[in-house]
Amino acid sequence: MSVRFVSVLFAAGVALLSAGLPFAAKAAENGIGFYLLGSRGPMAGYLPPPGVYLQNDVYFYEGSGGSGRIFSSGGRLIADVSSKAQADFLTGTWVLPADVLGGHLAVGAILPAGHVSVNAGAALYAPRFDAVFARGVQDDAWIVGDPVLSAVLGWHAGNFHWNVTGLLNVPVGNYRNDALANLAFHRWAGDVSLALTWFDPKIGWDLSGAVGLTFNGTNEATDYTTGTEFHAEWALTKTLSKEWSAGLIGYYYQQITGDSGSGAQLGAYEGRVAALGGTIAYNFEVGKTPVSARLKVYREFAAENRLEGTLGFLTVAFPLSIDSK
Repeated sequence: MSVRFVSVLFAAGVALLSAGLPFAAKAAENGIGFYLLGSRGPMAGYLPPPGVYLQNDVYFYEGSGGSGRIFSSGGRLIADVSSKAQADFLTGTWVLPADVLGGHLAVGAILPAGHVSVNAGAALYAPRFDAVFARGVQDDAWIVGDPVLSAVLGWHAGNFHWNVTGLLNVPVGNYRNDALANLAFHRWAGDVSLALTWFDPKIGWDLSGAVGLTFNGTNEATDYTTGTEFHAEWALTKTLSKEWSAGLIGYYYQQITGDSGSGAQLGAYEGRVAALGGTIAYNFEVGKTPVSARLKVYREFAAENRLEGTLGFLTVAFPLSIDSK
C-alpha cells in the first residue's frame, strides 16, 4: 500500500468519525434534528485503522422560512422565521484492535457547544394564550448541547469499504425550556445508518454514499414527539495530489412519519429538503502526525415544512495514536 494511498485513506476516512453530529439544519420540533445533515461525505464507508482519533468540526448555518411558513418552537407557533448557528463539535473515537464479525468496531462520543439565534416576525400562539403572543420575537444563546454516543462496525474488501453506524443522543445538555434557540433536545433519540465507499487509489476517484433513519423519543417538557426521519448523503471527489482533493457533495432529507403529541400543534408536519455543494481537503503533517483539514459547503433547496439555507463545516482531524500491528 503506497504512502499516498495511506494518507488519502486516513484524511478522508477519519471524517466518518464525526458522522451524525447532533445539530441539523431545520426540521421537526424547534426546527432541529440531532442528526447533522451533510456530516457524511468523502470516504463515508471507510473506517480508519485501529487507534484513537480526535476531530473538531466548526459548523455554521444560516437559513429562513419565509413569511408563508409556520414552525413549532418553544411551545408556540412562529412565522417569518430566520435562524443562524455557529457551533463546535469535538469528537473522540477509539477503533478497537480486535476483529469483530470480520471487521473492526469503533466507539466514541461527540460533545457539542455553540451559539444559536432565532428571529420570528410573529409568535402566533402560546399555550397559555389563545391569541397572538408577540411580534418581532428574537432569542439567542450560547448553549452546551446533548452529548452523542457512537458505535461503528466497518469492513474492507479491495476498493470497497462499508460500515454500519449507530448514534444515541443523551438528553443531559442545557435545554432551555420555552426558548426559541436551543442546541439540546430534551429527548432520547437514535440513528442507524449504512455507508458504502468505492475508492480506486490508482485513479484517485472516490464515490461514497450513506443512508439512515433517525428515531426520536418524546420531549416531555413540550409533549412533542418528532417523527421518524430518513436521510441520504453522497459525495464524488477526486484526489488531485498527495495533499489536495476536491469534489461534489449533496444530501436529501425526508420525514417519513408525522410528529405527534399535544405539543405538535401543526399536526404531522412532515419536512423535506435537498442540498448540493462542494468540498475541498488539504492533508499535511505536524511533526510526524498526519492531519486532515476539510471544508464543505452546502446550499439547500426544495424545502417543505422547514427552513432553507446555507451550511458548512470546517473539519480538522488527526490520530492521537495508531495501532502499529
